[in-house]
Amino acid sequence: MKAKTIIGLILLVGFTTLLFLNFGQQVGGYMSFAQAAESGSKAHVVGTWLEDREASYNPSENVFVFYMQDDDGNVREVQYSNPKPANFEDAEKLVIEGRANGDVFHAENILVKCPSKYNAEAPTNLQPATS
Repeated sequence: MKAKTIIGLILLVGFTTLLFLNFGQQVGGYMSFAQAAESGSKAHVVGTWLEDREASYNPSENVFVFYMQDDDGNVREVQYSNPKPANFEDAEKLVIEGRANGDVFHAENILVKCPSKYNAEAPTNLQPATS
C-alpha cells in the first residue's frame, strides 16, 4: 500500500472513532427529574420556576440556585454555574440541560421560554365591518 493510502485510512478510522465517542456524550433527550436521576446521563428537563422558593446568585462561586418543578410535579434544586439568565422572572417554562446528582440538578444550560408577545388577549369591543 502507498503511504498516502495508509495515512488516509488512519485518519478515517480516527475520525470515525471520534464521532462514536462524541455520540456517547450526547444529551439523553427530554426527561423528568426522576428519569434524569435514573439515567445518569445528560438530560433536558422542562418545567416551571417555583417563585415561592428562594432563588439566589452567589457571585464568589458564580452559581445561581433556584427550585424548579418538572411537568410530572417533581421539585428539585437547580444549580447553574453562571449568572441568572435574562428574563428569568418572565419565563412561562424553563428547559434546563445538565445532570442530576441526588436531589440536585446541575444545569449546564438554561433556555427561558417567555410568553409570546403575539398571543395578546382578543379585543372585546370589535365593531362589525361595514362596506
